[in-house]
Amino acid sequence: MNLNMRSGSMLISSGVLMLPLLQTTSAKNNNMSADLPNVIYILVDDLGIGDLGCYGQKLIKTPAIDNLAANGMRFTQHYAGSTVSAPSRCSLLTGKHTGNAYVRGNRGYTHTDGIDYDTPLPAEEVTVAEIFKQKAYQTACVGKWGLGGPASVGHPNNQGFDYFFGYLGQGNAHKFYPKQLFENNQVVPLNGKVYSHDLIMEKALNYVEKSAGKPFFLYLTPTIPHAELVVPNGELMGYEGMFPEKPFVRKAGSYGSQAQPKATYAAMVSRLDRDIQRLVDLLKEKGVLDNTLIIFTSDNGPHKEGGNDPDFFDSNGPFRGYKRDLYEGGIRVPFIVHWPAAVPKASVSYHISAFWDFLPTVAELIGVDPPKSTDGISYLPTLTGKGKQEEHNSLYFEFHEQGGRQSIMKDGWKLIRLNVNNPEKSTLELYNYFLDPGEMANVVLQYPTKVKELQKLMDSQRTSNPYWNFKK
Repeated sequence: MNLNMRSGSMLISSGVLMLPLLQTTSAKNNNMSADLPNVIYILVDDLGIGDLGCYGQKLIKTPAIDNLAANGMRFTQHYAGSTVSAPSRCSLLTGKHTGNAYVRGNRGYTHTDGIDYDTPLPAEEVTVAEIFKQKAYQTACVGKWGLGGPASVGHPNNQGFDYFFGYLGQGNAHKFYPKQLFENNQVVPLNGKVYSHDLIMEKALNYVEKSAGKPFFLYLTPTIPHAELVVPNGELMGYEGMFPEKPFVRKAGSYGSQAQPKATYAAMVSRLDRDIQRLVDLLKEKGVLDNTLIIFTSDNGPHKEGGNDPDFFDSNGPFRGYKRDLYEGGIRVPFIVHWPAAVPKASVSYHISAFWDFLPTVAELIGVDPPKSTDGISYLPTLTGKGKQEEHNSLYFEFHEQGGRQSIMKDGWKLIRLNVNNPEKSTLELYNYFLDPGEMANVVLQYPTKVKELQKLMDSQRTSNPYWNFKK
């Protein structure tokens, strides 16, 4: 994968820098709702930037997702909200980085039904879905939620989503044959007999089928390819026997055993890809593909669970680190935008962006004011070529497991602080990710002035939160 690491918003599309945002005929009739695009945000679980053909993958076939990139825009430097699931999703939906977001880590509670769910998003938080509702969009979340359990203030129906189907608790989403899922607040019993991904995709396709008549926002959050590694009926999508395998044997409390973990991981990614093609085909059939903005990305870097071997597939591409790391491999994710009405084909953006930019982008897209509390910057000018693209001064991340970690990125430099909760053992690492994208050379001793500058900036980025504070 040959990525240009320099910042900026240069776009390449067959020699054409940008195309203007196309106007629909209905605009002449001042039919506002007809001008508004549908938006489908596809957030997959633990997919690495190197797992897709359009980012350099050679072993796993992803033709449908690659086609989205070939007919849209591929970002080379886009960052997840966090290096694990719940805070990443909170950042995406509320437009705040983890220094200001309400949910900054994976933490849960046990509901009266005896099942563990995740820290609820408070009622006062403004979500992307609530932004869409200001223009009367239909809204749905189908897949994994992870920001509040049944009847809580954090339930998607209480956060701007008209419809929800899937896993409310992310811990439950580790099983692809669950006992139950939820449809809105109603339990859907499955008794471990249904492969959840297939049912989630059927619900998503049904939603698009019924909603294509007026603008809709679909937040589609499949759990593939998170562990456990399993596919129904041994459907390995042609990968059986292709790779050297080390069987994964289940230990108490861990994921299920898998005789062919590499083939199964590849099959899960290709199964996802197959279903992305089904979605695109349906949009085309309904006549709304051209004016549907599709975004495809992952919630964090690749996992090493359930027997998965991300090094074999080069899932993190040229980058160092995995899920739970603040190195590039843990937070730099694939980001593809497909929108035929506005985004030029085969374009590449080097604009540095992050999950918390989605909310202000949506606000600008549909013409409403974003909350003043957002940390994000709209990347709509990069997509459409209209207006001036603002740039981030810096990007901040924090992580509350494994001793506590923080990082700050600015002007090609990244400072990482490890063991934040144990000041006596806390250490700093400094990298230049423009010149050293693999973060191989820790130059913290060579640039003391830069370290002090970034330390001061890092400390200024977070607000106090009673549930997510570091020890002093």
